Amino acid sequence: MIKIVVGSKNPVKINAAKSAICDMLALEEVECVGVNAPSKVAEQPMTSPETQLGAINRVKYCQQHSQADFYVAIEGGVDQFEYGPATFAFVVIANQKHMFIGRSCNLPLPPVIYQALQNGEELGHVMDRLFNTNNIKQKGGAIGLLTNGLATRESVYRQATLLAMAPFIHADLYLQ
Repeated sequence: MIKIVVGSKNPVKINAAKSAICDMLALEEVECVGVNAPSKVAEQPMTSPETQLGAINRVKYCQQHSQADFYVAIEGGVDQFEYGPATFAFVVIANQKHMFIGRSCNLPLPPVIYQALQNGEELGHVMDRLFNTNNIKQKGGAIGLLTNGLATRESVYRQATLLAMAPFIHADLYLQ
């Protein structure tokens, strides 16, 4: 049985990683555990590079503090693009030899939410306040709320994890 260490205790991130890797490797079952891995970036990353760095830092922590077949880190962040503000996530997956980076799609953010983030709030807290929810970041997330549940934080993280796994299942093409 393979072991996966996820750099978070958030069940949304753990479930997304476990589901995606099981499907990619055609496995019925894996051992998948979450650990509190520090991102070493702001609680609410506000740029793409900062968000990516947070995921890389979490994976490196997991590699240094545990033994596993795969290490996964998912870091959500926001950025201001030419078309407006959006939230997204970086997924970093590593084993003992290689590290690959994937990224989720963008969810456009309403200006009122982005302004709150610029003022120092964290996305999950803003969403809880605006939608009268509790701890939405460990449930459907901003994605679930803003898409009326048609997409969720877990579904988007799962897809991004599937994409980041491609180099592992086609190593002959990626590692030429």
